[in-house]
Amino acid sequence: MDFTKYFTMKEKDAARYAAEKLDFIFSPGDDLECKEIGDGNLNYIFRIWRKSDGASIVIKQSGPVARISDEFKVSPDRNRIEYDILKYQGELAPGLVPKVYLYDPIMNCTVMDDLSDHTIMRTAMLEHRQFPRFAEDITTFMANTLILTTDLCLDHKRKKELVKNFINPELCEITEDLVYTEPFNDVNNRNRVFEPNREWIEENVYGDEALRLETAKLKFEFMTNAQSLVHGDLHTGSIFIKEDSMKVIDPEFAFYGPMGFDIGNIVANLMFAWANADAYEVSKQKEWLEETIVAVVDLFKEKYNVLFDENVTEVTARYKGFKEYYLDRILSDTAGVAGLEGSRRIIGIAQVKDITTIEDEAKRIRAERICLTAAKKFIMKRDEFKTGKDFLDVILKTAEQF
Repeated sequence: MDFTKYFTMKEKDAARYAAEKLDFIFSPGDDLECKEIGDGNLNYIFRIWRKSDGASIVIKQSGPVARISDEFKVSPDRNRIEYDILKYQGELAPGLVPKVYLYDPIMNCTVMDDLSDHTIMRTAMLEHRQFPRFAEDITTFMANTLILTTDLCLDHKRKKELVKNFINPELCEITEDLVYTEPFNDVNNRNRVFEPNREWIEENVYGDEALRLETAKLKFEFMTNAQSLVHGDLHTGSIFIKEDSMKVIDPEFAFYGPMGFDIGNIVANLMFAWANADAYEVSKQKEWLEETIVAVVDLFKEKYNVLFDENVTEVTARYKGFKEYYLDRILSDTAGVAGLEGSRRIIGIAQVKDITTIEDEAKRIRAERICLTAAKKFIMKRDEFKTGKDFLDVILKTAEQF
């Protein structure tokens, strides 16, 4: 079978593809090994390496349906989006994304750096490991990729071209359903609820009409605010990390939307890691995560102010008070999305191991209720969040209730 027509590759196919197509990395006759390493919801990921010296790359292939469920029909064009945005993000935030080498529109695959010397951050969080550089690196990534792709800094025609290039309707629809809609009403009957918490969730989430109204407002903000080129799925499962390096991966959900979407996702996933450390009573990990939650918000604010002063080209954005107004809107969106992510990863179809691996039933009940209650406060009072401490205080004060 050749590679002139799409098919879903197995390990032997990916090895042959590398031998035939990647002559800029491998040579004819190289003895190559291949292993499928992906366990994500959407794609097939293969690591290929040369036995003689270990030289390696990764091939990521997308298909017409999501691996998580055949219900989700997704455009294979997402790999083209991922290739394009990784190249662009590599220019905006050098060293913080993997290098990409090739996009193949026939096989719907992208070839990129092998990051096997890094660890998926969620896995590291479950092992209660700490990374002192994380807050610095992730805020540099977010500040550079988000602020520099707005109308604040880009020529408006250039920005509109980018909006067009990163139109991503299928994956946006998944986000609209799984993040903004289903966690609050289970309209498609596919939410996964921890049974000991079902009655509590039905009363405190499904039954809260005021909460649902606010999520509707946030959903329409997401669908209509083409503010910035967002990653679209930025969580600890989309970050490879080691002591001296961090790489953001999987930007296939990228599109132009509210930049608080990315920041809020990071805050929420740090909250999940905190809830896990709390359940297992790992005080040192809790302390690091508390410091990191505060630092992520506050360092982003600092970098926003610097980038705004150095890069803003839009004349009206220089009016007195606009910089502060714009930041307030980012922080409000951040809080709202932290609440949405904090809810959907507990109740929805795509849950997180930080919570599901808590073995003690009473401790898992407590962890879920902390996250869901804090998430609700993030949504309902989102305009009140101005500092990292504001976010942390909600988590800590909520924990005291349970």
